[in-house]
Amino acid sequence: MVKQTAGRDQLGEFAPKFAELNDDVLFGEVWSREGELPLKTRSIVTITALISKGITDSSLKYHLMTAKMNGVSKSEMAEILTHLAFYAGWPNAWAAFNMAKEVYGDDKTSGHGGFFGMGEPNDGFAQYFTGNSYLNPVTKEDDPLQVHNVTFEPGCINHWHIHHASKGGGQVLIGVEGEGWCQIEGQDPIKILPGTIVEVPAGAKHWHGASKNSWFSHLAFMIPGEDLSNEWLEPVDEDFYNTLD
Repeated sequence: MVKQTAGRDQLGEFAPKFAELNDDVLFGEVWSREGELPLKTRSIVTITALISKGITDSSLKYHLMTAKMNGVSKSEMAEILTHLAFYAGWPNAWAAFNMAKEVYGDDKTSGHGGFFGMGEPNDGFAQYFTGNSYLNPVTKEDDPLQVHNVTFEPGCINHWHIHHASKGGGQVLIGVEGEGWCQIEGQDPIKILPGTIVEVPAGAKHWHGASKNSWFSHLAFMIPGEDLSNEWLEPVDEDFYNTLD
């Protein structure tokens, strides 16, 4: 997770201990326990708690924005708030819907793709993916460093592949939205969350993509080098992938 500083920024002088507990314990320790409960689920739980208590101020808006960043789509958020209306009260749901519309209102890609946008169907590489993916160029075609935002539907991953280079090369992945995985052959899978950086050396066989239940987006760029080429290989073993959580 991104290091939280809101407590110190707003209350550091007035209530330094509260600011410390907010930033270091609540967000630094509790929210960071991603192995026990994914960030997406934590966002849903937090939003439910706030709305159930009738809290529809800036704190709810912050957590709606965080939920969007953690992979909760616009359609999922609408369903969550509809469900909550019957348990937390109709007026509370109405207030939350108005705030959620602000957070998701300018989202032209139904809440997917994060800050960089979902882009278009990744048809050119579809044969190397299990499931549907989308590609949105971040840089121009003639830029020396090509950066793309790749978005995966839940359960979508690419096949094993290798980025070859005689000198330099390799790939860097930066998590943008949702939850995904990357595995280099011979190593344990790495969970990718917003802000996670994974460096894949040239010549390393690897795969990456979304978790089973979350949309996922990452930035991908190739490290400059010589004699660069890509080799696409076999699909990832489905049974192994299904063990990841």
